[in-house]
Amino acid sequence: MRNHTDRDLTRVSAVRNLGILAHVDAGKTTVTERILYATGTTHKRGEVHEGTTVTDFDPQERDRGITIFAAAVSCEWEGHRVNLIDTPGHVDFADEVERSLRVLDGAVAVFDAVAGVEPQSESVWRQADRHGVPRIAFVNKLDRSGADLDAAVDSVRERLHPAPLVVQLPIGAEDAFVGVVDLLRMRALTWSADGGDAPVDAPVDAPVPAEMREEALRRRRLLEEAVAERHPAALEEFCDQGTLSARTLSAALRDLTRTGDGLVVLCGSAYRNRGIQPLLDAVVAYLPSPLDVPPVRGADGAGGGGGGAGRRDTAGEQRPADPRAPFAALAFKVAAMPTGRLTYLRVYSGTIEKGDTVWESGTRRTERIGRILRVQADRHAQLERAVAGDIVAVVGLKAARAGSTLCAPEAPLVLEPPGVAAPVVSVAVEARTGADADRLASALARSAEEDPSLVVRTDPETGQTVLSGMGELHLEVAVEKIRRSLGLEIAVGRPRVTYRETVARGVSGLVFRHVKQDGGAGQFAHVVLDVEPLDVEPPGAGGGAATGFVFRSAVVGGRVPQEYVRAVEAGCRDALAEGPLGGHPVTGLRVTLTDGATHVKDSSETAFRTAGRLGLREALRRCAMVLLEPVVEVTVTVPESVVGGVLGDLAGRRGRVTDSTVRGGSAVVTAIVPLSELFGYATRLRSRTQGRGAFSARPTGYAPAPTATPAR
Repeated sequence: MRNHTDRDLTRVSAVRNLGILAHVDAGKTTVTERILYATGTTHKRGEVHEGTTVTDFDPQERDRGITIFAAAVSCEWEGHRVNLIDTPGHVDFADEVERSLRVLDGAVAVFDAVAGVEPQSESVWRQADRHGVPRIAFVNKLDRSGADLDAAVDSVRERLHPAPLVVQLPIGAEDAFVGVVDLLRMRALTWSADGGDAPVDAPVDAPVPAEMREEALRRRRLLEEAVAERHPAALEEFCDQGTLSARTLSAALRDLTRTGDGLVVLCGSAYRNRGIQPLLDAVVAYLPSPLDVPPVRGADGAGGGGGGAGRRDTAGEQRPADPRAPFAALAFKVAAMPTGRLTYLRVYSGTIEKGDTVWESGTRRTERIGRILRVQADRHAQLERAVAGDIVAVVGLKAARAGSTLCAPEAPLVLEPPGVAAPVVSVAVEARTGADADRLASALARSAEEDPSLVVRTDPETGQTVLSGMGELHLEVAVEKIRRSLGLEIAVGRPRVTYRETVARGVSGLVFRHVKQDGGAGQFAHVVLDVEPLDVEPPGAGGGAATGFVFRSAVVGGRVPQEYVRAVEAGCRDALAEGPLGGHPVTGLRVTLTDGATHVKDSSETAFRTAGRLGLREALRRCAMVLLEPVVEVTVTVPESVVGGVLGDLAGRRGRVTDSTVRGGSAVVTAIVPLSELFGYATRLRSRTQGRGAFSARPTGYAPAPTATPAR
């Protein structure tokens, strides 16, 4: 047994596992680069536009100038280990964000000081809400023309609904932005005019300028009042003394951040290297360590696998963030690197050493840890061991996938895996030559293994290989990665969206009898089903179309035993795979089992499951069905002079405009548009606006499609 001391727990308390979250082009990667530079991890500032960043190391990321793959890096700040994941901001790669948030203890949300909260800002914010991840905010790009900290904070308050607690006041505006006033210490922090290029460009700490002192005191008072309103201990001191000490204020901000009752807001310009050191101080001061979050919980892995409880659920087995506890870790990313297959782990409890044998709960087999690596994007440093709280990569695992639980063989556990969104866009792919077909099939399987949001299947009607994903760009990146890595010539079909079917008008009292007798034990099941549409969701939640499936039983008198009721529900769920309109999945309906009958010898769970499946299929054929198509909320930013043409183009794509505003000579148009109409829109928009237009999109659900049924 390994020997551990209190020093190990102290080491865990000094760890911060955080992600950088934001909309595309808000500056996430630049913030990450400046953090690495400020901590002395790198000695030259990487730039996105030059393709020299540490985290955007993939050739496609450098070519496109966006983050595609979540990249993990690690650095040291003031005696703390900061494990940081730079996440993508494009909606097509939201699954990368989801997997990262599953294993993080905190996050920094980055907002553009000009644009404020943007569509994908909202999406990643909601993802963090679902995982209960504490956040602080960094309002970036204060050096840009039109930058306004107060307007950005107002957009955060109005669209995301936290309680912003602004702890800094900018010194200067736009090009003249040179630093910030720290409202806790009432000191001014300024940076050199060019941002400096020393290993660590430290700010100059000085008194608050006389001309800003009155405004700084007013802002400090507003901060104290906001904190006292939400924190009992701070309120008590505020009532007794009429003010809050810096120590009390800092402790209260830490508590409010970790409970989610307040959002600490800092500001700066990452590109000019201004505001990064205070941001790191805030990360250490306010975001939780692995010891500050609830212990991980999971299902007992000895029972045969299956889904476990979530890490913040109240059921299941508990594992503390203690190096002395049994080992438990979650694999959240798999990547094929030149050095071998890397499996990224978040170690929740216990200790793992090179050469150890671990239990993989999903496949119920043992695996051997070949090497343990501290990850710096595409560079790695070897470690002898990893302890609770660490985020590391390991080499040597063969069966582990994203979402796999690794644990000590003598203490099996199953942790809840990250959720995987259903794909919405598909393309047919094939090798140009028959000789490359096997290589392509192998490469597609490997891509799906690395990215669970990619799905590869063979169309049963055409025999084509179909690749499905989260969007047009997602599929384009996946195919291009295979082309570059293997040098394959690949033919790609036109993208197609994934449709759904739903019930517009249901049926009542459908009777279905399943009787089969062909020698031996027979099968008998009698069910009576009501099928009706689910309630329509509010506009914007899903384009007005309800999704999901609800099953309930109204059988009285025990005419159908409970185990058979469960079998009927399972059969109904089987029937949802293919609808009567075009074989698309069925959603948005409620099925009620109202009556039934059994046979003393021939009834079984198998018979009632078959009756549920065939009975619901028959019911759906009698229902009035509606085809649903995926819709997205599109936010288009264009010069005001061309907004008319853009609105006309959106209308031609069956778009429904929901909002239109003007900001500083640019028009911002928001519309709900069918996803199928957006293929090729980026090129069209650039042509209409001479390259000055931009758009972003986020999924909002499904809406009724035109009456013509698309091909499967």
